[in-house]
Amino acid sequence: MTTLDIAWPQMAVLYGLCLLPWLLLGLAGLRLNKTIAISIVRMSVQLGLVGVYLKTLFNLNDPWLNGLWILLMLVVADVSILQRAGLKIRYFMLCTFTAIAFSTVFATGYLVVLVIRPASYFDAHYIVPLAGMMLGNSLQGNVIALERFYASLRKNDSEYLTFLLLGATHWEAVRPYFRMAITAAISPTLAGMATMGLVSLPGMMTGQILGGSEPWLAVKYQIAIMICLFASTTLACIINLKLSLKIAFNSYDVLKEEVMKTP
Repeated sequence: MTTLDIAWPQMAVLYGLCLLPWLLLGLAGLRLNKTIAISIVRMSVQLGLVGVYLKTLFNLNDPWLNGLWILLMLVVADVSILQRAGLKIRYFMLCTFTAIAFSTVFATGYLVVLVIRPASYFDAHYIVPLAGMMLGNSLQGNVIALERFYASLRKNDSEYLTFLLLGATHWEAVRPYFRMAITAAISPTLAGMATMGLVSLPGMMTGQILGGSEPWLAVKYQIAIMICLFASTTLACIINLKLSLKIAFNSYDVLKEEVMKTP
């Protein structure tokens, strides 16, 4: 069984589906037409370019080229995380990069080397899409963790300082906010794992089945990937927050306002 191709006329029909929500949002008075159009065009162009590049990447299958592509994904994810979390890039770029790079390489390497075991551990068909999935999930988790942690600290600044005045160490004072941020960051992944198969069929599993894989093989791959996604996201968030503590506070354990973006 092979996956059926979608011809260009059918792609045009597919884009026509966007007209319905576009029209309904306009009737509701939401002026999002320009934003929607830009998002759709950007998605199409970016995925088209990635498709061309990945085809070349898979054909060449060069370990150094594969590593360079993953490095580029890590840098883009690093910048995106800090921008969306409201933190200044120049202060946190290194610690965030360290966290997501370690967790992505560790989880992807674990899955490829110990579980899947392909003929070549650096095969682009495995490490590139798997690293992309790990990184994408870690990106979302790290945005939530950083934003929730530092927003809570700023909002509860007097409470945090009271803990310090009562004799708490820096770690003891930030630990409640740390726990809350980590819980919020991994909750979407845990919720997805708990309802997977009952509420939804995950995209990766569906893609494999459409590509002709046996359902049981697709199930085993999906389980392996979800476990690694959970591990990589948790590791990245914990490491990222722990490293950021050394940057975000002064010698008196007071949060430095200059590391935060102004609202």
